[in-house]
Amino acid sequence: MEQKSIDWKSIVGMGLIFIILMYWFSQNQADVEANPETTTETSASTPDTTPQLTSNNEPATAISNGVFQAGSNEIITFENDLIQFKIDSKGALIQEALLKSYKTYDSLPVYLAKPNEKDHQLDLVFVTNDGRKMHTKDMSFTPSQSMNGANKVLSFKANVGPSQFLEFRYELQPKNYMMDFTIRSQGLSQTFNTADAPQLNWEMLAYKRSKGMDNENRYTEIKFEYGDGSDDYTGQGAEADEEEDKVSYIAYKQHFFTSILLTDTPFKKAKLISENIASQDDEQDTYTKKFNSQIELEYTGGELAYNMDWYFGPTDYDILDGYDRNLDEVVDLGWGIFGWINEFVIRPLFSLLTKNAGIPYGIAIILLTICVRIILSPVLYKSYMTQAKMKILRPELNRIAEKYKDNAMKKQQETMRIQSEAGASPLSGCLPGLLQMPVFFALFKFFPTAFDLRQKSFLWADDLSSYDQIFKLPEGWDIPFYGDHVSLFPILASVAIFFYMQMTTGQTMQNTQQPGMPNMKFIMYLSPLFMLVFFNNYASGLSLYYFVSNLITIGIMLVIKNFVIKEDKVLAKIEKAKAAPKKKKGRFASKMSEIMEQAQAQQEEQKKGKK
Repeated sequence: MEQKSIDWKSIVGMGLIFIILMYWFSQNQADVEANPETTTETSASTPDTTPQLTSNNEPATAISNGVFQAGSNEIITFENDLIQFKIDSKGALIQEALLKSYKTYDSLPVYLAKPNEKDHQLDLVFVTNDGRKMHTKDMSFTPSQSMNGANKVLSFKANVGPSQFLEFRYELQPKNYMMDFTIRSQGLSQTFNTADAPQLNWEMLAYKRSKGMDNENRYTEIKFEYGDGSDDYTGQGAEADEEEDKVSYIAYKQHFFTSILLTDTPFKKAKLISENIASQDDEQDTYTKKFNSQIELEYTGGELAYNMDWYFGPTDYDILDGYDRNLDEVVDLGWGIFGWINEFVIRPLFSLLTKNAGIPYGIAIILLTICVRIILSPVLYKSYMTQAKMKILRPELNRIAEKYKDNAMKKQQETMRIQSEAGASPLSGCLPGLLQMPVFFALFKFFPTAFDLRQKSFLWADDLSSYDQIFKLPEGWDIPFYGDHVSLFPILASVAIFFYMQMTTGQTMQNTQQPGMPNMKFIMYLSPLFMLVFFNNYASGLSLYYFVSNLITIGIMLVIKNFVIKEDKVLAKIEKAKAAPKKKKGRFASKMSEIMEQAQAQQEEQKKGKK
């Protein structure tokens, strides 16, 4: 074996570096001892454009620690297999929260809080018995690490004496997005002014992580639980706020990733504020919203004792539901019957196709569409039959329209008679059609919030949870409501809707147009136009569903018309009804007929008077 020669240059270089580091450390330690609250930061040459987070609308100025002893100023890495935190001993503040298993749409790491970005603040504000207001964000804590079984424990203490302290304690389990978080004090009952309730301020900036700002911002909001298990949200306004008592959790929901603060002892009161940064500043493309929670705490025996949990992770229904803390409500499945349909029908069926059967997500959406149509077919069969019969009756209705073109009331009477004799009353087909509306709106909520669709591709769509851009409009072109791009699935869905409506009701609408009524032909075009414009920025999985659904409906209509309903039998039924002796009308029917005849006579008299 060849013996390696000693590299004296490397040894001398390392020695010089060691001497320089020791000299720097001794000088830095002297500075810290002289001014324990001052840390050295290198300011960037470019201005800081990050929206500033401030608690209580007060200037973020340093406040003397008073009776609290100075701790150290250091940042500690605290992590498991799923998430990495970096926690600053100044303020015991989470400065970084990195999700290890996920990437943004442009392949960058997913941070819920980024280091040195001032995007996450937690500040406990309390008043001492001598009237001073203290902010923990300005206090230096002393950290210590330990293990509790397999769990990692990180404690930060601001000490007054050997057994007197204020503690922020974090405990992290392996392979878990939920972290235990405790705020407690010991021996400080004479330090706190218990007449002034302490306040915990939690602030956060929500990042844009997918390619569509509008789509992501639409599902970014504060959701919270209060009272005896009720849940609510702040909404999507430029600035929205809510105030509730007995708040048990606060969720900063950022579409597909969420930060949630939970408490075992409900917060006495909380004011929640959501500010829409994206709507206020179109120039920036980094943040969607700014969140702020002002939480009123209570002393117990003159001390603070709050056992809480902090969740930093995906907005995944299965993961959140697994904690058994009502966190599944953070995922917006819709309210009332829409939420029930998603929770008990759509979501389990979709999970069966994708997670259990392993079917690719695009194909699973198509199969889900087919399953939904099969489930709804008994309800919609009557509607399909009516629409098919209306198409057969179109020539007969055209003749009536021509024959009574100068008598709108008579034309309406004859039209209704023909439809009734053929068993094709439009009203009989409306109710089954309305029954599918809850499913329509349920799916409208399901696809944009389904975490499993995130970054799943199908055909030309690279992400079924976002829009399927096939063409980018020129720089500076941003059409209101439409956007700066062209998506293909909404176009295909619009074309399918148009052909379906043209095939079933187009000609009928045109021939039954009544004076003074809205232009029915325009209404027929409105639905495809709505799909084309407003769905351009929605999840491509949703547009794919509507496209396939309308193709299936068109196919069903063609099968019913060509193979189920026989045109000659429908027409024969009408002729038989014409030849049959008229049944004697009941009193109600006779009275209605008399009223209509009188109205018709008055209409004819008015026409004669105009001549």
